Amino acid sequence: MNPYDGNSIKWTTSKGEDLYRRSLYTFLRRTARYPMMTTFDATSREYCTVRRVRTNTPLQALNLLNSEAVFEMARALARRMMEESSGGVDERLVYGFRLCVARKPGEVELKRLRELYQRQLEIYRRDLEGAKKIAQGQGVAVEEREGDAAEIAAWTMVANVLLNLDERLTKE
Repeated sequence: MNPYDGNSIKWTTSKGEDLYRRSLYTFLRRTARYPMMTTFDATSREYCTVRRVRTNTPLQALNLLNSEAVFEMARALARRMMEESSGGVDERLVYGFRLCVARKPGEVELKRLRELYQRQLEIYRRDLEGAKKIAQGQGVAVEEREGDAAEIAAWTMVANVLLNLDERLTKE
């Protein structure tokens, strides 16, 4: 699809380097607004606004948990957590948490994230095909990455939770 074709209403996920561009660079159409921007109260751009209205609906959470773009962001965050943190599970969790909300997690938060990681790791060790699908992402083979598919998939699921924290989404 040509993003500049005003007649098309279908949105497709970018490939290659464009996959990692911010939504700021999304081509906007008046006739077919980008669905996630609509869900998150983006203006219609028919007139200038000083401040946008903010709402909080279940559709926002559903969009974030099911969006290809957000899931690819989770894969990238998981890679950062695995590559840039030289410590064990707790150190990686603290690093990822700090990247998302700019503070260290409390003991309860850290305990819950650790439990989530371990549950996901167990699930994906039993389901290696599912783990490979999650770990692969936009055409990058699992064999090209450090670690096994189950570990990458487990970290991706933890990263997806971190990206969906209310504190991260609604910072004042």
